[in-house]
Amino acid sequence: MTGAERQQKIETYGHAHSTLVEALREFPEEMWRFQPSPADWSIHEIVVHIADSEASSYIRCRKCIVEPGQTVMAYDEVQWAKSLDYAGQSAADALELFRLLRQNTWRLIQTLPESTWSNLMYHPENGRMTLDDWLDVYAQHIPEHIDQMRRVHTAWLRQR
Repeated sequence: MTGAERQQKIETYGHAHSTLVEALREFPEEMWRFQPSPADWSIHEIVVHIADSEASSYIRCRKCIVEPGQTVMAYDEVQWAKSLDYAGQSAADALELFRLLRQNTWRLIQTLPESTWSNLMYHPENGRMTLDDWLDVYAQHIPEHIDQMRRVHTAWLRQR
């Protein structure tokens, strides 16, 4: 990844909370708990997932910076959603947690030396990843979930 590409991804990464909040305004709150099918998450559950994913990302980033070459934690997001009752958790709290974690990591990664971006971590499902790879994954994470939310909204509109 070039320095310019990285800078663009860092900016996308850093503005993810405001991007998410803006996107959430597209969806009436009365439909946030709608599930297109039992296997699909509601917008509410997606928001809670985002907070848990960000907590994992927060640790993965730091582990890669401080302890390169180590294995990072994987988790079963579907099992987490069920076992942790995402539907029963607060979406507002999840959004605030996401904001704080993302903001803190964004500040950190803006100051990293060039050499750190090639640090490696090992993800049990994804294999070998550099810090650049981590950035790529998490810069895309919120836009991907916003697309997912739009699909949920479309399904809700069809059923009205």
